Amino acid sequence: MAIEIMAVGGFGEVGKNMTAVKIDDEVVIFDMGLHLPNYIKYTEEEEAELVKFSRKELINVKAVPDDNVINDWRDKVIAIIPSHAHLDHIGAVPYLASRYNAPIICTPFTIEVIKAILKDQRIKLENELKPLNANSKLRLSKNLTVEFVNITHSTPQTVVVALHTKYGAIVYCNDFKLDNTPTLGQKPNYEALKKLGDQKVKLAIVDSLYAWDHRKMPGEIIAKEMLKDVLLGIDNKGKGIIVTTFSSHIARIKSIIEFARQLNRKVVILGRSLAKYCSAAENAQIVFFSKEAEIIGFGKHVKKRLSKIEKEGRDKYLIVTTGHQGEPKSILSRISRGEIEYSLSSDDHIIFSCNVIPTEVNIAHRKKLEESLKSFGVRLFKGIHVSGHGAREDMRDLINLIKPEHVIPAHSEKEVIAHFIELGKEMGYKDGKNMHTLLTGLRLKIL
Repeated sequence: MAIEIMAVGGFGEVGKNMTAVKIDDEVVIFDMGLHLPNYIKYTEEEEAELVKFSRKELINVKAVPDDNVINDWRDKVIAIIPSHAHLDHIGAVPYLASRYNAPIICTPFTIEVIKAILKDQRIKLENELKPLNANSKLRLSKNLTVEFVNITHSTPQTVVVALHTKYGAIVYCNDFKLDNTPTLGQKPNYEALKKLGDQKVKLAIVDSLYAWDHRKMPGEIIAKEMLKDVLLGIDNKGKGIIVTTFSSHIARIKSIIEFARQLNRKVVILGRSLAKYCSAAENAQIVFFSKEAEIIGFGKHVKKRLSKIEKEGRDKYLIVTTGHQGEPKSILSRISRGEIEYSLSSDDHIIFSCNVIPTEVNIAHRKKLEESLKSFGVRLFKGIHVSGHGAREDMRDLINLIKPEHVIPAHSEKEVIAHFIELGKEMGYKDGKNMHTLLTGLRLKIL
């Protein structure tokens, strides 16, 4: 019996997620993600033309996983399986996937986002893009079957991936939260998770980002109520309203559009990444925002539309735009610098439906953006948000459901891993025996 885990990226760090699992003589790869802070620092833009950059230089600046560590496994890879559509899980697909003679298997929405990225960057992949719905199974080979279990997160059609082997299931739970009242899509498939636990889970790789946070993470409906308070509970008559949030957070955008309708304001969605994710959601038949909002992706059209809004009256519109992390080339940052014709006025409402991702580059960019916005006398509403990642008690509940023999924490800095280890000990796991601290670049064999 031989199960080996290779931490290609995302272990002891946040981002650059990629895990290779070798079962006997077959390899399956989970995720191929960007390290967004390193990528943005290198390119100065989340939406830069990635085609300018080679795999080698992006590895050198630690923006994509260094998959040279599995060169000896390359000809054994039979499937690449992204768990969901966030860039820290799929953003490296254009650079790495072509090195493997294997299909890319993921949910329809994730496929649509990958296709949009490839089209936008004019990159062609030979890998087959094979859709698999949540709560479905697919046989990969004589000995391996993949199962997608519906889970909640901050982007649609996120799944827990269960790889069924003759030794038991290997369960990849990265990212997840247990939201029982989602505002878009279904709640977690607890029955399927429990069934996994009632059978045999050999190993679980678990999102441990908030292992330090002793609570259950609030559901998306709480963020919706926070938005309601800010949009409907505060006088905004005659004022401009700009909301910025994660482009991939389709449920959040849906709530924003609903409240804009109640305000009798037209919605204009601006920015390439927002347009990309909204289009992918429509292609996957999840939402149809283009029937309720104007969606504009490219710069010259954005400038033209904002100029028209200036003339028609800002109080007739609600603008959703890129720039939640203060990215220098985002629409909101360019508005704040006066590079786009849209004059911010005193007491306009700027709503950040997000948290700052706590990295040096993001903190610096957001600080600069906020200072620029404040110079206009606008009202800033920050932190109108709940995370899509489970907190410590979500992790406990998930582990209790699937009952893995072994657990590995992922998707967190080294300091946070200690909190997960503490949780594991509370649940009867023993550090180094059946609970493993795996860091990027290391291999682990489980017997």
